[in-house]
Amino acid sequence: RQGRWLSSDGGAKDGETTHFGFKTVGVDEKAKHVHEVFSKVAERYDVMNDAMSAGMHRLWKDHLVDTLGPMRGTTIVDLAGGTGDVAFRILER
Repeated sequence: RQGRWLSSDGGAKDGETTHFGFKTVGVDEKAKHVHEVFSKVAERYDVMNDAMSAGMHRLWKDHLVDTLGPMRGTTIVDLAGGTGDVAFRILER
C-alpha cells in the first residue's frame, strides 16, 4: 500500500498514488478527477437533492441557518457545502 508522502516543498513525490472511488490514481491527478465529477453534477446537484429528500433538504438548510443565527461580521466557513447554498442563505440574512 502506498501512502501520500510530501516532499519538502509540500508537493507529492512522483509516482505516489491515492484512491479515487474504486480506482488508484496518481496523487497529482486526483484534483483533476474531483473537478471533473463536480463539473458533471453541479448543475443538477440541487435537483438531485430535491428528488432524494422530497425537498426536505431546503428546510434542513433553512433550519441550520436559523439555528446558527449568524450575525453581521461573524466568520462562518461552509466546507463541502455542494453548491454553496448554505453560505448564500447566510449572506442573504
